[in-house]
Amino acid sequence: MWLIQLVVILIVIGVLLWAVNTYIPMDARIKQIINAVVIIAIVIWLLLMLMAAVGLIPNGAMPLPHP
Repeated sequence: MWLIQLVVILIVIGVLLWAVNTYIPMDARIKQIINAVVIIAIVIWLLLMLMAAVGLIPNGAMPLPHP
């Protein structure tokens, strides 16, 4: 069940990022920085969830959604 939640969260983040890139006028360099920051944050969040799932960090440090 937590996998479905993860996919939904990633889809929502992707749609929000697309909306910002499409509908908010700003310099291309600023858009690149925003995209990079969002992608790096998502990768770090996914790595922390993965490490918590396999037991490398305690679940109290990064709680996983309950099944």
